[in-house]
Amino acid sequence: QVQLVESGGGLVQPGGSLRLSCAASGRIFSINVMGWHRQAPGKQRELVAQVTSGGNTNYADSVKGRFTISRDNANNTVYLQMNSLKLEDTAVYYCQADLKTTDWGPQYRYWGQGTQVTVSS
Repeated sequence: QVQLVESGGGLVQPGGSLRLSCAASGRIFSINVMGWHRQAPGKQRELVAQVTSGGNTNYADSVKGRFTISRDNANNTVYLQMNSLKLEDTAVYYCQADLKTTDWGPQYRYWGQGTQVTVSS
């Protein structure tokens, strides 16, 4: 079994900052890509940022320059530092990990349970 546990969401004023964390645990052989997606009410889930095991990153245009994704490979943890938050960043944020549980098995995408981020004055 694999679990992704997120933390760090909450309520913040516009212009504020939050840091999300997501730790993967369980039977893990290797993790390729880790990332964050978000889903606002009435909207589809969208990619926010991803980072490979080698440290390559990509971001949604809407968060470039404001959000920073990083990971701790030794602890199977991914972080999302969110600065200059805007009202439109309000959403449930989901952690993603593309991983293998064995050397010979396929890679699957696992998801966290989601953490609420609310930006409001």
